[in-house]
Amino acid sequence: MPAGMLLRSNWTATQIASPQGTLTLEAYQNATGDRFSTPVPVDRFVGYGLWYRCQAVPDLDPRTVVGVERADVGFSIALEDGEVVLAVRVIVAVGVHAFAWCPPQFEVLPSSLASHTSAHQDFTQFSNKHIIVVGGGQSALESGALLHESGATVEVVTRSQEIHWLQGHLSRTLHHRLGNLTRRLLYAPTDVGPAGISQLMARPNLLRRFPRAVQEKLWKRAVRPAGARWLVERLRDVPIRLGSSIASVAPVGERVKVQLSDGTERTVDHILLGTGYRVDIAKYRFLAPELLCLIRHHGGYPCLEEGLETSVRGLHIIGAPAAWSFGPLMQFVSGTTYASQALMHAIVG
Repeated sequence: MPAGMLLRSNWTATQIASPQGTLTLEAYQNATGDRFSTPVPVDRFVGYGLWYRCQAVPDLDPRTVVGVERADVGFSIALEDGEVVLAVRVIVAVGVHAFAWCPPQFEVLPSSLASHTSAHQDFTQFSNKHIIVVGGGQSALESGALLHESGATVEVVTRSQEIHWLQGHLSRTLHHRLGNLTRRLLYAPTDVGPAGISQLMARPNLLRRFPRAVQEKLWKRAVRPAGARWLVERLRDVPIRLGSSIASVAPVGERVKVQLSDGTERTVDHILLGTGYRVDIAKYRFLAPELLCLIRHHGGYPCLEEGLETSVRGLHIIGAPAAWSFGPLMQFVSGTTYASQALMHAIVG
């Protein structure tokens, strides 16, 4: 994530699950003196994550896993330095970076002309440049704000007919009138989904009992593209073209010519894709092809059983790839509470 970004999730949903709930944001602040509040800046969250790692797994092995294969008993894991270790169980928890989605029409462009938001940690390189940002969710909108504040000329293009802003004035007024008890009944601390649906999203074991068609509708309603309300003012001077898409692109020297679906054209310095992620476990290059073939899947998502276990006994996949089986909560930090407890139950009973 680029420097300066803020986490959209609320305070409770930004906590990483821990034994006895001791490794909280409050504990981190007390231990380090690093004070902040919501929205949590990304650099503070990274600091919290590094502190958490030192407390929870101080003997972490930093070597990269380059291969996972089936063995006579369990799995054979190849490390980057050539060492091979054996394990009876493997838990894959490597995030979503491999799943960054770039629409096919941009594949003709080099990375100097088009790139995904996940490829950047610093937007100052785009100062005084003309940038088109594609997308209508938090990543695209906040990237647009940061680019504008870095001195770039920015235009946001989204297929959506409107931008969904979270926690608007009406929502805040309603929350105030509801009172703490009613808010707790309608909204789970996990902070995924609107009123009512939020409580269902927080209970994956209940959600997965619903018919698949109902699950899909609830998923779309819970995590549709949206922007945090605190972005509105920051985007006041950034044009947002609603109901538009990029029809064609063509490199012109060190710039790119863009034609929009409304027939208008412009030549810009870069296209930034805030187009999200599409899960496909085949993009986990460390999983051997023979192992991948044994994992039952649906549209790139592994079909997981209790304990987030794949159809290969002893192989678990957690995080965003678990969303098809256990709901969109698995895409967020707040899903670590359910995932860790489910794993513990499956492994040690």
